[in-house]
Amino acid sequence: MAAPFEYTVIPPKAIESGKTYPAVFALHGIGYTEKDMLSVVEPLKGELFLIGIRGHLPYEEGHAYYYLKSFGNPERDLFDRSVEMLQHFIDDAVRRFPIDPRQVYLIGFSQGAILSLTLALTLGSKVKGVIAMNGYIPSFVKEEYVILPAGHLSVFLSDGDCDPIFPPSVGAESHQYLKDKVERIQYVTYSAAHEITDRNKADVVAWIEKEIAR
Repeated sequence: MAAPFEYTVIPPKAIESGKTYPAVFALHGIGYTEKDMLSVVEPLKGELFLIGIRGHLPYEEGHAYYYLKSFGNPERDLFDRSVEMLQHFIDDAVRRFPIDPRQVYLIGFSQGAILSLTLALTLGSKVKGVIAMNGYIPSFVKEEYVILPAGHLSVFLSDGDCDPIFPPSVGAESHQYLKDKVERIQYVTYSAAHEITDRNKADVVAWIEKEIAR
């Protein structure tokens, strides 16, 4: 697999020869690990591939994919490099494991949500759906990155109504940007701060199950 990421793979319970399976790639927030994000989709364990990608940079008690100059202001060289490395990682995983390339989903929280949205917009048809919780699409991604057609994409956006880091206006802006570009979008604001509530987790799992069944 593509270095330098460490990762955790939870495969389907029974893998049949010649069969491929949906996959969810999970990206955590700054200061956390891939296991935190995998816990969100744990109810799906055994049905599909769950792949948690650990940020390659140390940060406090956990990890990060890039560092920040300030909230909402990534160090661009680190951000750009992480996007490139994650693109390669996802491509490698789809080649290495029996993953259905038409059923690749991304899920992320905070920094992981920012990267998941960026990857979904730049990988085109390689990504079927994205779940972005308490994140946003950087303006430089919209203005400087090559954004591929997203008419096939399904999106689940969520935020917290009292999030002190990314207030609901940030989620509303992402919704406004995406709603005319993607096939389907669901946008939910929870009674929460910068966190993933149990209700949010349940809604995410239900959303993924519904998308896979389409």
